[in-house]
Amino acid sequence: MSRIGSRPVEIPKGVEVRLENGTLHVKGPKGALTLDPHPEMNLAVEDGEVVVTRPSDLQRHRALHGLTRSLVANMVEGVTEGYVRELEIVGVGYRAEKKGQGLTLHLGYSHTIDYAAPDGIDLETPSQTRVVVKGVDKQLVGQVAAEIRGFRPPEPYKGKGVRYLGEQIRRKAGKTAGA
Repeated sequence: MSRIGSRPVEIPKGVEVRLENGTLHVKGPKGALTLDPHPEMNLAVEDGEVVVTRPSDLQRHRALHGLTRSLVANMVEGVTEGYVRELEIVGVGYRAEKKGQGLTLHLGYSHTIDYAAPDGIDLETPSQTRVVVKGVDKQLVGQVAAEIRGFRPPEPYKGKGVRYLGEQIRRKAGKTAGA
């Protein structure tokens, strides 16, 4: 039995979970999310819990069982607490500023980078070198953070670029004098 998939997902107070035509709808204080689970997985909402069951013990069904349960748990956590991913910008002259719903990034290129946030994502810049990505969808928050980091990933010699807060960059030694 899957250790993750066999545990039911508790529905906290203030969260509404509905199952309509095979689609799971989760609504909470921070927002609403929907999930179309794999057609072979069975979901049931009973006694303040969401229970995921699988049809057989095939490897594919065991993998889908744990995945589906994790997706449901992430949805419930997202609509109650939300997800946050923080980025820091390192480099002389590198900075970010909030412009409307998006960001304007100055990352050492000859041009600025304008990034428009997708629906459901809130971007904040507490300082010029910090960017905070907030939202209810865990996958979307991580994807937006990865896209922003991808504009100028940290380089291994000086560590300049956009990195996740607390990320360790493996530094390389520079050139040494020869002969």
